Amino acid sequence: MPRPQKPRKVMFDPKAAYFKPRAVPLSMLEEVNLMADELEALRLCDLKNINQVDAAKQMKISQSTLNRILLSARKKIADALIHGKAIKIVKK
Repeated sequence: MPRPQKPRKVMFDPKAAYFKPRAVPLSMLEEVNLMADELEALRLCDLKNINQVDAAKQMKISQSTLNRILLSARKKIADALIHGKAIKIVKK
């Protein structure tokens, strides 16, 4: 049985919940669910250029956990961009 997930500190509330390709109805698109902690990790490391150790401290998780979150988020975003899928931001 896996360990319960440790709470992650998310200090960002996105203004939009969906991003999708232009001129394609949302009902015709597959969705990729991007979790709030994945978005927060991207914001800290890629947008604010904070190193992973400091970003992990801000989110109150280990650096290895942050790295796994970043890998997952980047894979989901690449999948959505390459295959024309919608990105849904899921708050938890």
